[in-house]
Parts: sequence; structure tokens; C-alpha cells
Amino acid sequence: MQASNRAVTSAVLATLVAVAGVVGDLTLAGHSGPVLAGLLVVLGGLFAYGWPLVAGLPARWHSTTVIVLGGAAAVLAVWLSREQAMLNQVPAVFAGVVLAAFLAELARRDGRERLVESVAGTVAGALVPVCSVGWLAAERTVAGDAVVVAGAVALAVGSAVSALPFRGWLRVGAVVGGSTAAGAVVGVALTEIGLLSGTLLGLAVGILVAAATELFRRLEHDGEPWARAALWSIATLPVAVTGILVYLTGRVLIG
Repeated sequence: MQASNRAVTSAVLATLVAVAGVVGDLTLAGHSGPVLAGLLVVLGGLFAYGWPLVAGLPARWHSTTVIVLGGAAAVLAVWLSREQAMLNQVPAVFAGVVLAAFLAELARRDGRERLVESVAGTVAGALVPVCSVGWLAAERTVAGDAVVVAGAVALAVGSAVSALPFRGWLRVGAVVGGSTAAGAVVGVALTEIGLLSGTLLGLAVGILVAAATELFRRLEHDGEPWARAALWSIATLPVAVTGILVYLTGRVLIG
């Protein structure tokens, strides 16, 4: 899959997160953000499909199952939480993911080759959808939906810029500059964010997108369709990981 196509996919997914943030006031069973929560579960499922293939894990479907269940459990825990510190349950969920990774290895019937690599790869992969719960937590901060929209727009713009035919440091500068500018514009438009906070949020997101872009460009593959599909699915990685970044940045800058 071409890097430009993957970058556009990340931009589209980030746009969907922004839309989910706009409708964040919707509630289901007394809990806000059902659209965003559902989207995060879907993103986790897509990532879970591609990660074991890209990482070359020996027990692909065992790893996929653990990652899907771990990501969904983390999203559900945060969505159902009524505590001020919404991420309190996430460490316990991740501990369960580690345990599940070992149990998945016990269920293998292939001789359990590359056991350590399989466990480490599964746990590392599960961390990505778990990080996505930051989007839900950010939605319940002081700035609320505004910080989700600001972070998602900065991510979408940075991802779109990364699809342009720039090279080297010019590409890095363009991605970081695009995300920073997008964050600043949204910060001005949304009074809950402000120019300074929006700019710094966009800068942080831009650095993450630039790093992910350089990583992805080392993973080009024009071979089998299943391999290309796996690379497409991990376009969800920057979207998921940005969630925890947006939450932390929003708490530090806005409260």
C-alpha cells in the first residue's frame, strides 16, 4: 500500500473522530459519547487485524483476539466510568490484557514457537487501542468536545499533508507546520481552547504524525493483497495513539 493512500486513510479516520466529537453531547443509557466509543472499538478491531501480520507474530488470530478484546474492554471501562479520573480502570484492563496474552499462548497447538516474541508483540499491539481511550477521556475534560475536535482536526490536516510528495526534513516540517496551523485555527474558532493551547496541541499532534509517517514509509509493500490490507489497517495507529496525547495535553493546557 502506498504511503499516500495510508496517510489519506488516517486523515479520513481522524475526520470521523472530529465528527464524533461534535456529536459528543449525545447519550446512551445515561453515558455520553456513544458514537465516539463505538468508533474507537471499530478502529481497535481494524488495527488488531493488521498488527500481527505486520509484526510477523506466529499466532496471528490468537494475537488479534487479545488485541480486539483488550481495546474494547478499555473503551467500555472509560465510557461507563462516572468517576472524575476516568482512566483509573485502564491499568487494570491492561493488566488483564497481559494475562490474556499468556492464556492465548497456552491455547496454541503449534508447538508455541517464538513464544516470547508472540507475547511481547501481542501486548505491544494491545497498547495501541488502549491508548485510544484518551479521546473519550478528553471529551469529559473542561474543554470537552472542543479539545477532541481540535486534536482530531490537527491530526487530519497533518496526515493529509504527509501524503504530499515532500521528502526528508521538508516532509517533517510540512507535517508539523500543518498540524500546528490547524490547531491554532481551531483554537481561535473555539473559545474553550484558545490560540495558545490550540497551537501547542497542534504542535504535539504534528510531531506524533511526523514520527508515524517516517515509520510507515519503512513498511511499503506491494505484494499479496492480504499484506496490503494489513498495512492499510494500521493506518489507525496514529489516530489511536493521538487519543492519549490529546487527553494529556488538554489536561495540562486547559484543565
